[in-house]
Amino acid sequence: MYFLSNVFGAFMASFNPVTQKPLSFFQQLPDYYVNPTITMPMPSGREVIVKNESERLGLGSFKGLGGMYAVAQLISDQWQRKHGIPLKPSELLTKSVREMASSLCFVCASAGNHGVAVAAGSHLLGARSRIYLSSSVPQSFEQRLLNQGAQIVREGSTYEASMAAAMADAEETGAILLADSSWPDYEYPPSLVMEGYTIMAEELRREFEHANGWPTDVYLQAGVGGFAGAITYMIRHSWPIQPRIHIVEPEYAPCLKASHQAGRPVSVEGPLSSMGRLDCKEPSIIAFAILQSSRVNYLTVSEQEAEEAKHQLQDGGISTTPSGAAGFAALLNYEALHASQAESEFKPMVFITENFNV
Repeated sequence: MYFLSNVFGAFMASFNPVTQKPLSFFQQLPDYYVNPTITMPMPSGREVIVKNESERLGLGSFKGLGGMYAVAQLISDQWQRKHGIPLKPSELLTKSVREMASSLCFVCASAGNHGVAVAAGSHLLGARSRIYLSSSVPQSFEQRLLNQGAQIVREGSTYEASMAAAMADAEETGAILLADSSWPDYEYPPSLVMEGYTIMAEELRREFEHANGWPTDVYLQAGVGGFAGAITYMIRHSWPIQPRIHIVEPEYAPCLKASHQAGRPVSVEGPLSSMGRLDCKEPSIIAFAILQSSRVNYLTVSEQEAEEAKHQLQDGGISTTPSGAAGFAALLNYEALHASQAESEFKPMVFITENFNV
């Protein structure tokens, strides 16, 4: 098993997940259930293991695991500061906690799914939310946010511009900034988001251990890297059989690959990508540190490749977007490299991260 080095110890100190904490929260909710894998054939005839997160918690993506849990934990932190005692997960939905939470407002920028998760968590627990969207975020997200009681603010043409506006809002109003990216001096809230994501890797570990059927290769799509970093961390720390891990980014936004090559977090430039939830030009420093220390490969996919992968998945009965299909697109690109290997030597796994309607 690989272990993370302490080269980026200052960053790594902010991410020490305890998966049972988000599990204990979600197990209180009727919409939570263990999401098993399925297998589907590829054009070559090989099978791929698929973890389909497109219906997670009824929110259309895996993001609910992060944003909802982070809201719950930040509310719990506020309660403990006020009353001097920690909350049990079962107490988070009580009237007294909701009354306290009603004075809180969570603000974030989003390419769509993170905002829905923060809004859903806020709505569930009695808090308010204000979500900043860039002009490139599809209109369909607005109604989903409104359904969760969120206030919506359109700001800027890019995710980075909407993030700057959300940060200014939190500074001016005292709202709680809940970003899914991290930067120096801002690590705790995004580490909670990533801690929520670790549930997926733990579900997989238990499933693979029970079936004794571990993948040899795992493909993880990445925007700022929170999802990819959290899953990578858990694989390297808790899976007894270690796969190769491939980090997949749009050709137009390879911020993690560029940061790896530079040896430090850097921003990139490029046009807007149709992989909108992955179209991030700056990495999360927590994610960067995890990936830099975890022996991963970096792959990019083009707009056309992601679109073609989306259609192939649709033919197989899975409806998703280019963002949701990006890992599968990378697998299709690089499967030929393993054409001569036996099935036991190449058993790939991909995540479908969102559904077609998001």
